[in-house]
Amino acid sequence: MTRPREQLISVAETPYYHVVSRCVRRTFLWGFDSHTGISYEHRRQWIEERIRLLSSLFAIDLCAYAVMSNHYHLVVKLCPEQTESWSNEEVLTCWTSLFKGPPIVQRFLTGEVLHEAEHRYVERMVAVYRQRLTDLSWFMKCLTESIAKEANREDGCTGHFWESRFKSQALLTEQALLSCMAHVDLNPVRAAMAETPETSDHTSIKERLAPTFNLSEAIQAQTEQLFLRQFPVALKPLINFEEAVRNEPQRGILFIFQG
Repeated sequence: MTRPREQLISVAETPYYHVVSRCVRRTFLWGFDSHTGISYEHRRQWIEERIRLLSSLFAIDLCAYAVMSNHYHLVVKLCPEQTESWSNEEVLTCWTSLFKGPPIVQRFLTGEVLHEAEHRYVERMVAVYRQRLTDLSWFMKCLTESIAKEANREDGCTGHFWESRFKSQALLTEQALLSCMAHVDLNPVRAAMAETPETSDHTSIKERLAPTFNLSEAIQAQTEQLFLRQFPVALKPLINFEEAVRNEPQRGILFIFQG
């Protein structure tokens, strides 16, 4: 039986999660479809761009990602504490980068003088948006809806694009986190899409080793697709980490994550 998402995600237990989402019927809707001979490889770029931009707007850091031909993997760190230092204006600016927002919020952001009752309304909306910008489900909603709409528009069709809601797995230990990141980095190699991790396209491991992400092109593409209204923040880098190796006679090598 499917469990509510709030029962699966608890920052108090761990901030790290492995997320997987697949397209409907596991068809290659952003790869090369051998049955039709049509290539949808360009959609992998859509997903990578959307992931990077959303991470910068949300209080969610990226540890690793790999965009395959019919599914993708994310390893994320939920960072709700980041929003504690955001001003009301910063919260509203991030949210209205993705959604138009109610008229009162728009008026507030333009500097228009509001009545006391309107200010109270804005304060309530800020609290709602501040929470949403820390929420993995809202992050995934903003990711999957935009990709589905653009793909269906391109194909001239309607209906489901994703197989189901995204799947998430808590990573409770440092070993689990590093093991999962290695799993994600090696996914294209196991699928024979690349010979080595560093030559795999649309992956975090390649971006770490040889950064090629073009922010201006990503913003322009997302804006033209009407899924981004503005991008007022700096591009958030992939999460910084160091790997310390310690020899333990009884247990061999242990990699310690320092996030």
